Amino acid sequence: MRTVAVVGASLAGLSAARSLRRQGYDGRLVVIGDETHRPYDRPPLSKEFLAGTLGEADLGLEAEGEDLGAEWLLGTRATGLDRASRALRLADGREVRADGVVIATGAAARTLPGSAGLAGVHTLRTLDDARALRAELARGGRLVVIGGGFVGAEVASTAYTLGLDVTVVEAAPTPLAGPLGETMGAVVSGLHADHGVRLLCGVGVKGLGGEKHVDAVLLEDGRSVPADIVVVGVGARPCVEWLEGSGVALDNGVKCGADGRTSLAGVVAVGDCANWYDPRAGAHRRVEHWTGARERPDAAVTALLAGGAVEPGVPRPPYFWSDQYGVKIQFAGHAAGTDSVTVEAGAVDDRDVLAVYRRAGEPVAVLGMNQPRLFMRWRKQLAATS
Repeated sequence: MRTVAVVGASLAGLSAARSLRRQGYDGRLVVIGDETHRPYDRPPLSKEFLAGTLGEADLGLEAEGEDLGAEWLLGTRATGLDRASRALRLADGREVRADGVVIATGAAARTLPGSAGLAGVHTLRTLDDARALRAELARGGRLVVIGGGFVGAEVASTAYTLGLDVTVVEAAPTPLAGPLGETMGAVVSGLHADHGVRLLCGVGVKGLGGEKHVDAVLLEDGRSVPADIVVVGVGARPCVEWLEGSGVALDNGVKCGADGRTSLAGVVAVGDCANWYDPRAGAHRRVEHWTGARERPDAAVTALLAGGAVEPGVPRPPYFWSDQYGVKIQFAGHAAGTDSVTVEAGAVDDRDVLAVYRRAGEPVAVLGMNQPRLFMRWRKQLAATS
């Protein structure tokens, strides 16, 4: 291979570029990113950066003096991929021809229909999103967060510490039931009530009030929640529409094997846009976690440079963390399909707990709230028995 193009300049793309060099690739390396920023860390955007305790310079992912010998094409997005030549078409009219392609275009925040053009309504996915939201939160007022997932909960927690009046609206009866299960989802989301943040569950959003600037969130049950600022945290969609017609199979993102290879030779996918085959589950999973974006590119790059199938090994169980209201929340594994969850240490009411999820008696996931040492021991045990 003389040219490899990495499409996506966030953590997954940077990890792939690093892996290429680490694995001995010394050819032309092109990194394409739709944002103008160099690679930066996203998890702090909803926490320390939003609170103003972390600056933009602290978000950079590249080490001081790090030089991958890459061509950085930033501020332009990929619009197409030619299946025969593996030529990438860019929005600015340029074309990049490559022998190998790493797709790392990530995911974009879902928006609320009818919210376009209404001031005071935000999503939080990028640095520019965080800049705009931070400026509004600094003025104070009433914040309504639509969606009780982890990003929404972190924004609510940060806004609470800044002194705003906060309400969280969640359509599901129990927030976080998807990733954590109903029992522990209710425990974790109980942090809102512990701190006087209103949590409205089991009700959808009908629309937003206001002409030029949002002034209310209208609920499907007829209620109206006053709002000066609204944050929409209703999930993300994989950024793969530009691959339509390319020959790359798409199914909830880019459909990949267990080593990241796609249906098109010479093309692999990593990060939030990649729907990898999970040999544990015998099914494909798209994992939107920081650790996956950092760790999985090694296997994908190995397969790309080998030009065919490789033995990727079984990846570690997915891991993610969250910080809310001063509580460190950690989770590893998959809660779906488990038949029991037991508290092994701590107390639920104290939000200081270690819970283990089991399937047919075997531990398959673990949740920790302010239990970092015990959690890490269980996480290692899960990895060893997978």
